[in-house]
Amino acid sequence: MDLLIQIVLVAVTTISGYFILKEIFANTLWSLLGAVLGIGFGYIILKLEEKLKDIPLKIIFGSLLGTTISLVVADLFISRLLLALIKDIPITLPIYILFYFVMGYIGFRIGKEKSKSLDLSKVPLLDRIENDEDVKILDTSTIIDGRIADICETGFIEGTFVIPQFVLYEIQHIADHSDTVKRTRGRRGLDVLHRLQKQTFVKVKIVDYDFPKLKEVDTKLIALAKKLTGKILTNDYNLNKVAELQGIEVLNMNQLAASLRPAMLPGEQMNVKVLKEGKEHGQGIGYLDDGTMVVVDDAKKLLGKSVDVVVTSVLQTTSGRMIFAKLKEQAEKEFYFPDEYQLKEQAR
Repeated sequence: MDLLIQIVLVAVTTISGYFILKEIFANTLWSLLGAVLGIGFGYIILKLEEKLKDIPLKIIFGSLLGTTISLVVADLFISRLLLALIKDIPITLPIYILFYFVMGYIGFRIGKEKSKSLDLSKVPLLDRIENDEDVKILDTSTIIDGRIADICETGFIEGTFVIPQFVLYEIQHIADHSDTVKRTRGRRGLDVLHRLQKQTFVKVKIVDYDFPKLKEVDTKLIALAKKLTGKILTNDYNLNKVAELQGIEVLNMNQLAASLRPAMLPGEQMNVKVLKEGKEHGQGIGYLDDGTMVVVDDAKKLLGKSVDVVVTSVLQTTSGRMIFAKLKEQAEKEFYFPDEYQLKEQAR
């Protein structure tokens, strides 16, 4: 849909440029030049559109407001004051251009700078959010991950999801990235937002609240959580720790996923497919359905095969869980079932 609109825009500018110069010069060559200029004008508009996506709404509003006011002042200055004072000197086009340009530039710069200090905390929508008892602020990683939408559909999470504009801008920037992988992740994040907005158990509110003095998105999220007395919902380990140090309650999706994994105790048996070699000599690596890594001793020779193993230990790390295991036959022989192994040997 976006591509179709862009094609229509370039077509309109091209045709308009063609007929404008045709009417002015009544010459085919000039008409073709007008079409070329129209194509270039359409291209410039598309590039400006890409840049405007990264600019906060309040800066655009402040700049336009400042420019408009300054142009009105310039018009009053020229039409009233200047013409009244200088009666004998004609006001030519260059003078008009000079005054309008200078005043427009000054208004644009002042509006842009003043908009950065604009406090949106008094916006009624934000005031209502501040009084909400269960506010959860989503960061970019959680939205792109997508599991939050699946959890909401089950009804396990309720309350109000707050998505700041600066997080939305970041997702849009990723969705427009030249790298295919990043672009796919960004578009998935936008799809997840649409899914969340259709949920019945949660309310989704997008707020245009920013902290101009703060540059990092994570720092802005922490400041917003303090402002709203809310929780941060994230997958980011570093954001998790920094927020907790500042007294912000954090809901970590990875910790939730780890807590829902079935408990594995030493001595339990499982079947796993050996997919690659391990770091240590003779080790083989496999994975459970939930992505847990299983390190199997002496399984290098069984690459590509599914084997029965016995858990020897479980290691929980900040990045996830690792299971160490031995081949079932080796475990029966060495540690876990020596009596059973001896009976098997005697039977043979």
